Amino acid sequence: MSNAGSNAGNAGAARTVLVFSHRPKVRESITNAVGRRPAPDVGRVKFLEVGTVAEVLAAVDSGQVDLAILDGEAQPTGGMGLSRQLKNEISDCPPIVIAVQRRDDRWLATWSQADAVLVHPLDPLVAAETVADVLRGAAPVRR
Repeated sequence: MSNAGSNAGNAGAARTVLVFSHRPKVRESITNAVGRRPAPDVGRVKFLEVGTVAEVLAAVDSGQVDLAILDGEAQPTGGMGLSRQLKNEISDCPPIVIAVQRRDDRWLATWSQADAVLVHPLDPLVAAETVADVLRGAAPVRR
């Protein structure tokens, strides 16, 4: 079933993008690269920045997250392991994008069952396009 019609209707509603890293500078670099409006057809996004796994789990469990961007290098629990856990344990898991430090780590992001991968240093055009593509393919969260 295509979500294109339902996503087009949500272009005016802000989508919630969770950004997880234990490092505030990494969260800032991700939010700056993606921007508040990654593409006109997906509408605005609002960022929920979190620094702990407990915050990620609570936010995803609440059903309010449209997309999660996880830092693959986060400590003590990395975003790749967390992505795999979420994908295997949450029945209606939102799409996940993993941000990795090295291009060679892309295969690990595939293992993590992530929907997409970003590589640092983040290119704002690529980051916004990647997030927009993932949001286009995702069913909107029912609030």
